[in-house]
Amino acid sequence: MRAAIILSLLIAISLLGACNRLRGESFAPESKANPNTTSSAPVAPNPAVMPVASYADVVSKAQPAVVTIHAQTRVRQPQQYPFMDDPFFRRFFGERGQQQTPNQPRREGLGSGVIVREDGYILTNHHVIDGADQIEVDLNDNRSLQAQVVGSDAPSDLAVLKVNASGLPVLALGDSDRTRVGDVVLAIGNPLGVGQTVTMGIISAKGRQTGLSNGSFEDFLQTDAPINRGNSGGALVSTNSELIGINSQILSPSGGSIGLGFAIPSNMARNVMDQLINTGKVRRGQLGIVVLPIPSEEASSLGVKEGPGVVVYQVQAGSGAERAGIRRGDVISGLNGQAVTDPNSFRNAIASTPPGSEVTLTVKRDGRESQVRATLGEFTPQAERPRDQE
Repeated sequence: MRAAIILSLLIAISLLGACNRLRGESFAPESKANPNTTSSAPVAPNPAVMPVASYADVVSKAQPAVVTIHAQTRVRQPQQYPFMDDPFFRRFFGERGQQQTPNQPRREGLGSGVIVREDGYILTNHHVIDGADQIEVDLNDNRSLQAQVVGSDAPSDLAVLKVNASGLPVLALGDSDRTRVGDVVLAIGNPLGVGQTVTMGIISAKGRQTGLSNGSFEDFLQTDAPINRGNSGGALVSTNSELIGINSQILSPSGGSIGLGFAIPSNMARNVMDQLINTGKVRRGQLGIVVLPIPSEEASSLGVKEGPGVVVYQVQAGSGAERAGIRRGDVISGLNGQAVTDPNSFRNAIASTPPGSEVTLTVKRDGRESQVRATLGEFTPQAERPRDQE
């Protein structure tokens, strides 16, 4: 009887082992896992797709090159006796009638800037320092230095300042053309005077126009990184610690950030900065035409319904375009071998080309495409120009 019981137990244990083996399981601790089964062990994360936990290293490289700018302007008070400026009245009243001029109050504007050269050159917005007669720069090392205006350019809203210092920390300019929508960026500046502040966001769009600038040369990088008053002239920085934009504008019904910030791309800033440092002013090419997007109602009125390119709506008399034979209704689809897609980018490309340069245009007329060479004139900001004139 005992032998029968032992035999039954041995048979049961053998059957249980067989079933476990069929399920890929084993009691043996040294057995290898079945490669065809899914393991429940945790999978090590892939660092290439992991979100960055901190941007402190980027900030530590970029922050020392961002400064605060105090721009002071003397406010002129209205005269109590304005007629005393007339020599006729001074003959009768002499010095008694001269108004004693009290100390005139001063208005202070606040903005930010970026050190772009070790010997004290600083890039900022034109509107930050426009009209100022005294400019003070607060460096990241707690020094305050007087600054002089090297040059200022209203159409691009950029200006270059100079402080008397050397060996300053610099933020290198990156290639804004390589920036992609969705790239992470950091905005650094002094919003509302609270002190240097870093915010984070992404590039929301490229090639934006807001119509708020003093001029037509807009090619903004749009970002949702929070930007407020005082951030103007500050840095928009890539995760490679490169300057890819100068923060310039916000759109907001309240005056505070709602995620619609705009920065001047670094490639435009570099072109303007180099000219201001070298010559004190910016020269821009001008073709002398008004162009319209395709499709648009105006383009259709000229018989042009499909692109690619832009359609010529008006040609200025005596311009380089007229001398080259460009006519109203022509479609321009290329500039120096590069595709033309919209009026804004075409205008900026022409403007960034020095006056007197020869450009090659791909022009389509009556179904035929040809290459046309034109010599650029010089853009004059004071001149009244129709919209979208190149």
